[in-house]
Amino acid sequence: MQPDQLTVPCVLMRGGTSKALFFHAADLPGPGPRRDRLLKRIMGTPDMLQIDGLGGSRLVTSKIAIISRSARPDADVDYTFSQVDIEHDRIGYDGNCGNISSAVGPFAIDEGLVEAIEPFTTVRIYNTNTDKLLVARVPVRGGKSTVLGDCVIPGVPGTGAEILMDYAGTIGAKTGKLLPSGNVIDRIELRNGRTVDATLCDVANPCVFVSAEQLDLSGSELPQQITADASLIDTIAEIQARAGHLFGLWDDWKSVRLPGLPLCVIVAKPDDFTAADGKRLRAEDMDLRARLIFLGKCHDSMAGTGSMCTAAASRIPGSVVNRALGDPTTPTAALRIGHPLGVMQVRVEASPASSPAEIGYPVLGLARTARRLMSGVVYVPRDVAADPM
Repeated sequence: MQPDQLTVPCVLMRGGTSKALFFHAADLPGPGPRRDRLLKRIMGTPDMLQIDGLGGSRLVTSKIAIISRSARPDADVDYTFSQVDIEHDRIGYDGNCGNISSAVGPFAIDEGLVEAIEPFTTVRIYNTNTDKLLVARVPVRGGKSTVLGDCVIPGVPGTGAEILMDYAGTIGAKTGKLLPSGNVIDRIELRNGRTVDATLCDVANPCVFVSAEQLDLSGSELPQQITADASLIDTIAEIQARAGHLFGLWDDWKSVRLPGLPLCVIVAKPDDFTAADGKRLRAEDMDLRARLIFLGKCHDSMAGTGSMCTAAASRIPGSVVNRALGDPTTPTAALRIGHPLGVMQVRVEASPASSPAEIGYPVLGLARTARRLMSGVVYVPRDVAADPM
């Protein structure tokens, strides 16, 4: 015991191309300001280096997952995701993280929340952020989730055991609709008089899609270039704010600054480009290029939920994403997305419908890997929890 510090049990896990601290809900205060203060302090927010906490000074490493057994008959565990900002004193629960979702199944199995069944255990996950069900197929050996395997994830060194994530049940994650505005294309007029064609789609997380060309980009820019362009980030933030109003997320777009949702995905037709690790990627190995922006920063690779929404939008004729495909007339059972760290493949099959808004997705998912990195307790100064408010 330390007189000046509390201890909270936690597990550090990688899921896909992100990392998060995993907590049992019973080990934290209930939802509210006290829990938020505790989680921000654990991460070391606000501080651009998060030097006095466990955050990794990147949005992809400043994430939290809160897990408990579910009381729902259709779910095994409840999962709440939170994105902790870095330099701003902010924590959000607006949406889900697809990469971190892939670590929920292994965590639930290894922590005894779900019975381990070999060789595969199906974990039904209720995501409280979006009120949607995800299904994970997790390989199991010796009563624990399997780590070793031959699945390759661009942006993650080496290989791991393949976890199949099914997102077919996440259509209308935030709004209840595939196309919340009812339109395949919305024309968004900006303050400077420019008009941008956008597709608003809500699968896994709400996203607004715009073409690289309309933002005067080539589509091959890397995250550092995009994030460092303050004028571009301001334009994208305005697009997100205005799109959020069309999504019904807020009444006044002017009141929103650097939003996390809707995610903004910039798409472009396939082309050769050099990835962030220096590897040369070929146009023939991808169906489109994509760059994802949230909270004023470009994602280092591609968010799992963003990839799901991109895949779904790619099968909507006439959408911004569909127009960016190398060959939109002959869709396959997969979408290959060229992102800053490589090419990821998403499984997607759409069912015909009389209107775009009624398109269904019998297959929508992706393969991820996950690994437990550390388990123990995190130390937190007692003054954080002293105020009950």
